[in-house]
Amino acid sequence: MDLSVVVPTLNGRERLAASLDSVASAAPDAEVVVVNGPSADGTTGMVRDRDDVDVLVEIAARNVNVARNAGLEVAEGDVIAFLGYDHRIESGWREAIADAVDDGARVVTGPLRRDVRGGATSDSPERRTIGDREVTYFNGRNVAFRRAVLDELDGFDEYLQTGGARDAAHRLAGLGVDVAWRTDAAARRRAEATDGGVKTRELGWKYRALAYRLAKNYGVRPTVARRTLSHATGDAVGALRDVVDGKATPTAWVGNGHDVVTGISTGAAAGLRARARDRSPKRNPHGVSARADRAVARYDRRE
Repeated sequence: MDLSVVVPTLNGRERLAASLDSVASAAPDAEVVVVNGPSADGTTGMVRDRDDVDVLVEIAARNVNVARNAGLEVAEGDVIAFLGYDHRIESGWREAIADAVDDGARVVTGPLRRDVRGGATSDSPERRTIGDREVTYFNGRNVAFRRAVLDELDGFDEYLQTGGARDAAHRLAGLGVDVAWRTDAAARRRAEATDGGVKTRELGWKYRALAYRLAKNYGVRPTVARRTLSHATGDAVGALRDVVDGKATPTAWVGNGHDVVTGISTGAAAGLRARARDRSPKRNPHGVSARADRAVARYDRRE
């Protein structure tokens, strides 16, 4: 297996350094591509001083899906993994991916473990049936693809600021590509106080992304409306409980509701336009092939 590891990063120099150290230890033969941008914490100098990073790509967009596609454009491996800059791969990660690929897997993912006081948390596979598709979700901070699959997907959808990996999971299901889960293909990070929560300012984009990817991948159907409204109702009830408990104000609750409604309407309209623009199975009018100007600078030790 010829492996490339793409690590998008933004203002996370110290955590990125720990992530790169883990790759050097657990996958020393991997090609390493860091996509930075636009950071203002000295990340560029730190990465250029390392001799275990093969390519550094600087971009101007603060969008992780643009960063993933920029890394995909320069990576040369026949298997390409994406790793979060704040995650460290564990011993056995590379071997687990290689074993899965040897067994015929085209996409491989594993658990994300979070260090907490007294131990660690770990997630498990998440699967949903939507329409006639069996969708296996994965986290874009710990996943590996055969290059041919990424070519079929045309990379990630750059319209999305969040939810790009979940969108790719829907499109993989549409292409009939299974996602293999390997417990040993694990990555780990330190848990933060904000883990698991949705910040108020992110609600609009959360629902914009949800409505977009469902409308784009499935069109207008009851399943799409039901799933969107189910998510919105759950968040509304939780926010109302905060108001009752005195943790939030009624004005904030109303504002959140406005953000949710606006996000759903904007995302659904954009998703239907995207569906009309790309009627192919990949459903990605904003993919790798859509543009060629992602990088503003590139430092390549392979040249």
